[in-house]
Formats: sequence, structure tokens, C-alpha cells
Amino acid sequence: MKIILTGATGYVGEGVLLELLRSPQVNKVLSVSRRPTGILQGEYPSLTQAETNKLEEYIVPDMMTLKAGDSHFEGYDAVFFIAGVTSIGTPVDIYDHISYDIPVHFADIMPDKSKMTFIYLSGAGTTPNGKQHWQQVKSRTEQETQAMDFRHAFAYRPAIMRWAKGQKHIQAMQYIFILFYPLLYICRQANNMTEMAHSMLVCTRDGYTKPTIDPIDIQRLAKRL
Repeated sequence: MKIILTGATGYVGEGVLLELLRSPQVNKVLSVSRRPTGILQGEYPSLTQAETNKLEEYIVPDMMTLKAGDSHFEGYDAVFFIAGVTSIGTPVDIYDHISYDIPVHFADIMPDKSKMTFIYLSGAGTTPNGKQHWQQVKSRTEQETQAMDFRHAFAYRPAIMRWAKGQKHIQAMQYIFILFYPLLYICRQANNMTEMAHSMLVCTRDGYTKPTIDPIDIQRLAKRL
């Protein structure tokens, strides 16, 4: 499979990217980001040269400037849209722009939607009737992208995620969550980055019975790769 990935310089995106490059099911990943990942510069010794060679980087300072017909996006099987920002401390207008305007625009300009899968990284607790603004915004993004004519479209709502081997951009709070990870995993409220990447590949290849993917679904789907 050939995958387009956004958010590769963030925590989840970095972890998913590393696992995609390691997967024999993937022969190319196009990272669309504002800055390089560092992988092509040799900053990730945990990757083999063959794995590194799967990566192509498309540096885009502002995704809203991207237009339909961009040849970079031709011939891919899926978009894993993982770029995002926390709502904590982010002004509402900026949060809306990053969490709604950009992913909807990015989805809209994709070519051959009938042949592509679009996966949007949402979040646990997303609901159109939520009391918190972020819940409503992410819900609108889910609805907009799923209303487009993609072959498959999914909203991922994970909870706690354990980092990948060789990952560098690990958030401080993840070191706190990791203390509870074994229990949360047993309770099916946590996933690891391998499961995240593998489940996304299965959704791309086979589809799934529902458009919203929670931690239990992620564990189940990952086993099917």
C-alpha cells in the first residue's frame, strides 16, 4: 500500500510513521508536513535503509495553499490525517482552523476519492452534543470528511497510546500514563503505535463495519493484518 500521512512530527504521527515504514504491507509513505521528520537525515537509527527509502517528504508551510490536481497525491491508497493540536491553551479560532478547516480542505482536494481511504485522527469523547468546544469541532470534521466520496472514511478515537520503538517526540504526560498502561490495555482503553498503524492499514485494505474506530476496534483490527 501507498499511504499519505500528515502530522509526522507530532507524537501520534511520528509513531504511526515509524510503524508504517516497518510494515511489509507498505511500499511508500508520503509525509506532508511543515518541516522534515529527520528520518531522511539519518536521525532514526532504528530504521533500516530499506525502510527509510520508503519515505518521501512534501514540505508544505500552509496546507490551505494546496490545490486539487497536485501531482504529489496521485496514486495513493489512503490518507492518514493525524496532524492536529490540543485544545488546551489554543485560541478557539486557531483550534477551529487546525482541527476543521485544514483536514476538510485536505480531504476535499484528494484525487480519485472512490479509490482512497481517508482516516481522520479524532479523539475519545468526540460528540456533536458535547459541552466542550473541541468535541463539537472534531465531530463536524468527522461528518464532513465521511460525507465525501471516499472508498472508505473513518474517524479514529483512541485514548492512551504507547510510543513506538525508536520514537523521539514523546510527550511528558505519556511517561505518566505509561504507569497505568498495562491495566488500561487490559481494559481496552489503550493501544500501542503498532496497533494504530496496522489497524489503519486493515481499514484501508478491507474497510470496517462502522465509521468510528475506538480502542477496542483498534486492537481487533490490528490482529487482521
